[in-house]
Amino acid sequence: MLKSVTSSLALFGLIVTVGSCKKNSSSPAPTPKDPNTAPAAWIDRFSSAAGHLQVRTSTNGLPPANEPVNFDQGPFITQGLSPTGGTIWYYNFDIHPSTPAPIYAFFRNSGAAVEGQNNVVDVIPGVNEYNDFWQINMVTVPDGYVANTVTSYQEIVANGYKVTATNQLVNCPIVPKGSAATMRLPAGSSTGLDLGWYKDSVVYYFNFAERSITTDANGKVPVIPIYVSFNINPNPGDPNSGPASGFKTEPGTSQTHNVITALPSDSYYTPLWAVAVYDNNSFDSVTNQTQAMKAPQLVPNAGTVNCPVVGIK
Repeated sequence: MLKSVTSSLALFGLIVTVGSCKKNSSSPAPTPKDPNTAPAAWIDRFSSAAGHLQVRTSTNGLPPANEPVNFDQGPFITQGLSPTGGTIWYYNFDIHPSTPAPIYAFFRNSGAAVEGQNNVVDVIPGVNEYNDFWQINMVTVPDGYVANTVTSYQEIVANGYKVTATNQLVNCPIVPKGSAATMRLPAGSSTGLDLGWYKDSVVYYFNFAERSITTDANGKVPVIPIYVSFNINPNPGDPNSGPASGFKTEPGTSQTHNVITALPSDSYYTPLWAVAVYDNNSFDSVTNQTQAMKAPQLVPNAGTVNCPVVGIK
């Protein structure tokens, strides 16, 4: 992910300095860490602390903690409709707030990216303020800095490195090692896992870059609507209704009538969607955005979900 953001970072940002204490010059030089041999952070996206719609139970079949996740199967991939009624596919990475988390990318005084340095984060799923959406922060290090010498936010502060907060966002869900999500836009984009650092441990994350996004005027992740319906309309008295019942689909298929309101080719596209739940009695008549907006709305704002569009037919 570091290489994909360096060319445009100079266009963004304001300078924020974190920390002021620098290590004594007589201290021994720190030793860089090898991400190939470093321990991996324990990742569980489906615990009660991390999940919202996707919380593991004894019966719902969500993967065990820290085990690889195949996001190419239900309930993580959905076949929906474009604003004009075309078929699209998007991943479901659960509810996330519009306040991004910081991710730290390293650059030398010359402005060149530090080759081989993995990005640093200070939160993972289950930790307060975690978000799949990250606001890029540029960490300026001396020209003699050795890649992967710093592997935590605490070390950034301790070294007194200057941090430049940009308004550029990336959608990079942290997942267990070995997880897979093989669909991307544009076609041919990398689908592998990138490596980062969290408190001296390695983390693995996907990178969805179907369209470049930046923070809005309030420093938040932009949000646009998506219209969805469930097999059982939401009912506060029925724990098996709403999301627990699954999306309503055309008989014998995986085609929902969940309608998004922008494609990655649209300038206002964002993968953070404000969910509006419409009455499933209108399912047959909802085949595009105009019809979705006319359907009776049962829950006009059911939360904001990370759903990158990864396929368009």
